[in-house]
Amino acid sequence: MLGLAAAAGEIELKYLDKSGFCMWSPVSYTYFPRGQQKRLEQTRRRGQRLSILGLIQPLISFTYSLVIGSFTSESYTKMMEQQAQLASRHLAATGCITVVVQDNGPIHTSSVVQQRWSEWENKGLYIFFLPKYCSEMNPIELEWQHLKADELTGQMFDDELYQVGLNNHTKLQPLPLATNGKKLTLESTAVV
Repeated sequence: MLGLAAAAGEIELKYLDKSGFCMWSPVSYTYFPRGQQKRLEQTRRRGQRLSILGLIQPLISFTYSLVIGSFTSESYTKMMEQQAQLASRHLAATGCITVVVQDNGPIHTSSVVQQRWSEWENKGLYIFFLPKYCSEMNPIELEWQHLKADELTGQMFDDELYQVGLNNHTKLQPLPLATNGKKLTLESTAVV
C-alpha cells in the first residue's frame, strides 16, 4: 500500500537500514581450475568495522552516514533529525508526508528515539516498522548485497577510510549502487 501511495504521489517513501563492512573482504565461493587455489593477500591489521546507515528513495536519492564502529541511538537520531527537517519542507511545499520504512533494530526503537517520534510526526516524518525477520521487504537490503557481493568482494583495504573511497580522509566518494541505469541523487554526511 505504501508503494502505491508513493507511486501516486501521495507520500514520499524512503527505506532505511544499516550495514557494516570490514577491511578484509569475505572470500566468496568460486571455481578455479584443478591444482589452482584462490588467494587473497590480507593486510597485517584486521581493522575496525565500518558501519553505514543508509536511506534510499528508490530511483531518486540515496543518503548515508558512516561511522567507524557501530551506530548508536544518538547518531541515528541525528540523521533522522535531518530527515525530519527535509520532511517538514516537503510537507509545506507539497502537502505530502514522508514515510521511512525500517526494521525493529535496537537503535530504531530505543527510549531516546521513541521520545522523538511525536516531534517527527508533527514535522511530517512517519516511521513504518517492518515485521520482524522480514528484511527482504526492504529494498535497501539489495543495495547492501550488491555492494558486498559485486563491488567489494575479493578486495582488501589498507584502512577503513580507504575502503569507502575517502581521498586524503576528507572527501566522501559516492557509493556504487545497483540503479538499473537510473541516476540517483547521492548525499552523504560526514564521518561521525
